[in-house]
Amino acid sequence: MRPFPNKNGQKVKQRLSRDSKSRFVKLFFGYQSSSIFLVLIGLILLFTFFSKYRFSSVANIKVLLALGPEFSIIALGVGMLMVSGEFDLSVGSILVFCSFIFIRLFETGINLFLAGFITLGAGALLGLLNGLITTKAHIPSFITTLGTMMLWRGMALILSQGFTRPFNPEVLPLFSSILTGKIGGVLPVQVIWFGVFGLILWVVLHFHKFGNWVYATGDNKEAARAMGINTDRVKTICFMIVGILCAFVAVSQIARVSTFSSRAGDGWELRAIAASVVGGTSLMGGIGSMVGIFLGSITIPIIENGLVMLRISYFWTYIIFGLVIILSVLSSIYLKRRKLRHD
Repeated sequence: MRPFPNKNGQKVKQRLSRDSKSRFVKLFFGYQSSSIFLVLIGLILLFTFFSKYRFSSVANIKVLLALGPEFSIIALGVGMLMVSGEFDLSVGSILVFCSFIFIRLFETGINLFLAGFITLGAGALLGLLNGLITTKAHIPSFITTLGTMMLWRGMALILSQGFTRPFNPEVLPLFSSILTGKIGGVLPVQVIWFGVFGLILWVVLHFHKFGNWVYATGDNKEAARAMGINTDRVKTICFMIVGILCAFVAVSQIARVSTFSSRAGDGWELRAIAASVVGGTSLMGGIGSMVGIFLGSITIPIIENGLVMLRISYFWTYIIFGLVIILSVLSSIYLKRRKLRHD
């Protein structure tokens, strides 16, 4: 004889099912980076199917893994700077100027490791200059870095006369293998460096007191000062982090292509800001996560590469970037509203 169904038990099961779904929605939509993650997956699927799987080919993935991290490393620093409430439009110019410094040191015959450390120091000084002008002279960082963008790019063009200069990686193979080698003969080292820098900045931004200072400074500078935070120092350090990352990429790029180019990093400024915005970082400061910035910095190279695989003119890149930024912001707003409805 079959037992009668327990209606109370069915109601309890339905309620538990609804509660579990609600908890999942809260958990998923509670992360700012969830929207960019969905956009990233959508772009990968779109480019894979419409390019007739050229995008997902082994050869193309190798190109992405080798070239993408160079831009993405700089985007990580720019995103952290934006959380503090500032911008840096000079990253491409700092990169090319540091590239020139490194190639000149190489031409003098100095040890490459020493040349690399000197170049990193130069990048830190250029970032320090941006920070001091912005904080001490009370000039908006947009104007400050717009000026230094033209200054350092012009200096690199004048000093190099616009010519390329060769770099011989065979002088010290260990140096090049550390920056641009391959692990197991397959995985480019640049990917590891990108992951290392992302992990370090993630720990600093989310688990160190300096990260709290960055958020407080970007959210409300006056309130942060009232709490005893030296907001000028926080912003200056963030500028220096960007400068160091630009210098590192400058050295890494020369080691990869074995030449100096006066056009290196051209146009990377707005792309880095776009990567941060796509990753959920607020243009007003105080809002953003390193996970979102990390995903955003991956998205921009994927878009560029995907358009190439689709045989679409590079001029469409600007349109696609604009649409992706707008859609990312709109999806972030939608996800926040969903989260509020389920709270």
